[in-house]
Amino acid sequence: MTDKGEHLTTDGGVPAENETTQPLGLPRWVSALLPIVLLVLVLGVFAFTSPLAGVQSGAPLPDVTVTHATLPSDDTVVLHVTNNGPESVTISQVLVDEAYWNFRVDGAGGDQTLAPMESAQIVVPYHWNPGWDLEVALVLSDGSTFHNTIVAPSQSPGFSLSLLGTLAVIGLFVGVIPVALGMLWFPYIKTMSDRWLHAVLLFAAGVLSFLAFDAGFEAFELAERVPGAYKGNLLVVFGIFGALLLVQAISAWREGRVAAGDSRASSGLWIAYLVAVGIGLHNLAEGLAIGSSFALGRVSLGAFLVIGFMLHNVTEGPAVVAPVARGKRPSLKHFAALGVIAGAPVILGGWIGSLAYSPTIGAFFLAIGVGAILQVNWEIARMVRDAGGRVASATNLLAFLFGLGVMYVTDLFVAL
Repeated sequence: MTDKGEHLTTDGGVPAENETTQPLGLPRWVSALLPIVLLVLVLGVFAFTSPLAGVQSGAPLPDVTVTHATLPSDDTVVLHVTNNGPESVTISQVLVDEAYWNFRVDGAGGDQTLAPMESAQIVVPYHWNPGWDLEVALVLSDGSTFHNTIVAPSQSPGFSLSLLGTLAVIGLFVGVIPVALGMLWFPYIKTMSDRWLHAVLLFAAGVLSFLAFDAGFEAFELAERVPGAYKGNLLVVFGIFGALLLVQAISAWREGRVAAGDSRASSGLWIAYLVAVGIGLHNLAEGLAIGSSFALGRVSLGAFLVIGFMLHNVTEGPAVVAPVARGKRPSLKHFAALGVIAGAPVILGGWIGSLAYSPTIGAFFLAIGVGAILQVNWEIARMVRDAGGRVASATNLLAFLFGLGVMYVTDLFVAL
């Protein structure tokens, strides 16, 4: 509590000169660190003395997750596993299609024991047939068994420079080129009345909302394959809210710049860059999906699928340039930068997905994209209101619905 006449800082805090004297005359930094130091001491005593050891009953259950499998050749199966339990586990036997097989464990320090939170690869010399499902079981030293099914196995291409080049070409066609083509609508959008420009902005919000739903569903689906120790669903929630709050913090910083008289911070170009970042994060996740498909040997990028991706992503171009349709036209370098930020992450995502496929990384990137898109939609709505428009007008609502519908229809081309 402070007196009415007491001065406050802009964030509601109390100026240092008005603060009360610290207990025992300690410096302020000592008062700040004291609870943390005491907490560390208590945790240390608890860890070394185990005062609750006497009330412990039974042993914790082992928990091993097979995150995914790679097939470098038709004579080898590689299982990527993680020990989620609080105790070390030892893999004693491996069964493939109900038969015991030799195996070795790579990445576990030279033995078959995995410490808590440790990941490793189990390599099994097994001749598999493409398209025939494999039933795999891991038997631990205590008899616990963990099953996994490799559906329709196919050979993984492995790492090579030609693979990176292929993924770069794919990224150009499904990410960079469609977004750049969509941005060519800018001259037409610029001649629109305010009413129709607001409709285009709400169309962009509809496009982004579809991407957010799409990425959100994929993130929670992928979270089911995240090792239990990492709490996949909570990781997704953290990614969504973390990205949302981080982008909102940047936006709040921009508002401070606007209040200080920075004209650049109040231009639509700022919103355009935010939209490009949001779409870029989504396209990064899209690239991760493509790259991981290569890593897992599940690539079937026919011409029709590439056309579907292009139709799907070309609608993102108008969303990027609509915020700069009023006022002075940005320079070409800004258009180039917007296109690269929105489209090029497909290439980066493809490389990451092919080199270091991980359900944990994939789910987290998808969640980050969702959070960023939600904040961008908030900015778009505020931009319409600040321009004297009504977000929930009949035209704008229909435009928003049209954006959702267009993305749904074009997404069918990708799914077919």
